[in-house]
Amino acid sequence: MLPKSPLGIAAAGVGICFLGYCIYFDHKRRSDPSFKQKLRERREKQRQNAKKRPNPLPPMNSPLEMQKFFLQEVHNGEELLGQGDINGGIEHLSNAVAVCSQPHQLLQVLQQTLPGHVFQKLLEQLPTVTQRFADSNSAESSSKVTEEELE
Repeated sequence: MLPKSPLGIAAAGVGICFLGYCIYFDHKRRSDPSFKQKLRERREKQRQNAKKRPNPLPPMNSPLEMQKFFLQEVHNGEELLGQGDINGGIEHLSNAVAVCSQPHQLLQVLQQTLPGHVFQKLLEQLPTVTQRFADSNSAESSSKVTEEELE
């Protein structure tokens, strides 16, 4: 406990004023009628940007490119999660799991290192990402067959 000296009383007063300042402006921000609308618009804009930017898929037959892509996706996912962008981080980590040669081991490591709700979102997104990679791989192989047939 702070001593009852003038310095202790001043420090307590400054602390109380700062806390009141934070509470006042948080209430003012939340009660703003356009706050929720702006928040929705910002989230929708982020979703649209995520859908617009295509994620370049590496050639599935090149192990070096696959390894480079895997390491890049893990790094990007960790960075985005560190910055608080959970959805972006999960997207990159799910890409890494989808191209990983040992996904079960990677999922075990991620389960130990990620918070529960983040890991759960990763598991929910994993089937769609895996399907996307499978679709791109089948499209890539069918285009090669078509090229070979033309020759």
